[in-house]
Amino acid sequence: MGLVEQEIKRFEKRQCEEDFIFYQAMEEVIHSIKPLLESDDRYRRYAILDRLIVPDRIIKFKVQWFNDKNEIEVNNGFRVQFNNALGPYKGGLRFHPTVNEGVLKFLGFEQIFKNALTGLNMGGAKGGSDFDPKGKSDFEVMKFCSAFMTELHKYIGPRIDVPAGDIGVGSREIGYLYGEYKKITSRYEGVLTGKPYMFGGSLLRPEATGYGVVYFTEAMLELEGKEPLKDKVCCVSGAGNVALHTIEKLQAIGAIVVTCSDSKGTIYDKRGVDLELLKKIKEVKRGSLEEYAKYHPESKYIPVSEYPEDGHAVWEFPCYGAFPCATQNELTDVDATNLIENGVVFVSEGANMPCTPEAIDLFLSHGVCFAPAKAANAGGVAVSEFEMSQNASMSRWNYEKVDEMLKTTMRQICKRVALTAKEYGVEGNYIDGANIASFKRIADAMINEGI
Repeated sequence: MGLVEQEIKRFEKRQCEEDFIFYQAMEEVIHSIKPLLESDDRYRRYAILDRLIVPDRIIKFKVQWFNDKNEIEVNNGFRVQFNNALGPYKGGLRFHPTVNEGVLKFLGFEQIFKNALTGLNMGGAKGGSDFDPKGKSDFEVMKFCSAFMTELHKYIGPRIDVPAGDIGVGSREIGYLYGEYKKITSRYEGVLTGKPYMFGGSLLRPEATGYGVVYFTEAMLELEGKEPLKDKVCCVSGAGNVALHTIEKLQAIGAIVVTCSDSKGTIYDKRGVDLELLKKIKEVKRGSLEEYAKYHPESKYIPVSEYPEDGHAVWEFPCYGAFPCATQNELTDVDATNLIENGVVFVSEGANMPCTPEAIDLFLSHGVCFAPAKAANAGGVAVSEFEMSQNASMSRWNYEKVDEMLKTTMRQICKRVALTAKEYGVEGNYIDGANIASFKRIADAMINEGI
């Protein structure tokens, strides 16, 4: 039995149904870092894997709040503080019915590596609740956030743990959470990122993940000797914050984005997606993409019911590059086969783990450049750290400074990943390069700090 197989066997006993997705993420990392483990036995002697896969602490609490009918509702609240070897715990809060301990362990585990890749001083954490803000009034969201922060404030601080937003937690929710934190502690400090600009938020934070994916892709294409994005056709999935700003930056540099999608269907517009209309439908009206086709009858709307089996319409069209920016495991082996047959050159993950393992294997075996989420979508957390720096110094950075620092950070991540992959004999494999580079930085810090 090989080294990697031995490591996986040792951890299989920890697996339970709720932890399945966490186990998948852990297995990917173990496979990737095999060259590092074989070249330096310090990581085994110091039991880094054993220490890294167990969170420092998992905090679970009850959230009691009144709805608009003055009825009491109860939700579960969580904060998984995974590892702070490199800096304060850092990671988003997710409000969604699917939130549970296993999902947050997976997200927190991935966050450790993503934050390490930025080169900035941040540990990894994740948190949230099974509360669903959809369909709730502003007052209900406010009351829930107040109740949630009543418990969460005990465990966070600008040098302890700095949460941010995630699915279901935008500037509205962050504002309510921050207001309650100030009321409880009487402190005005950078304990949350993603705040509205008027009271301590950073410029470019909403755009950061989408813009960062494009900046990383530009750098990867240069390193791999591929043609730049200008005038190239690209497919993007999703119609949320990450997808919209990925489209925005792609169009700004001259790429032609022909698809986007939501939970009900896909839009294909061969002339290029009308971003202004798309933002109006999704951000203002909060409507369906079906409405897009009413304004642009020459475009094609494909409802979910017409999707091919085990595939998705958004990936059926010829393109130079694909940007999955919707949700986890959205791009399957069927989709990967379609993209490869249609000549795709690269795939860059904007969402967290949007490609299935089978899809990734197909891309790598066919020589498709693949940018993994933990590297390619690190722009959001990078700008969150910029917000922490601004808050700590009570200063404001202009748009141009934040944008240039974001671009520089993403290019540095890409170069670091590529050089690490080459150093450990897996040149061109950005998945292994990202896992090795981030693991090495975290592990070396843990060894130097002792136990």
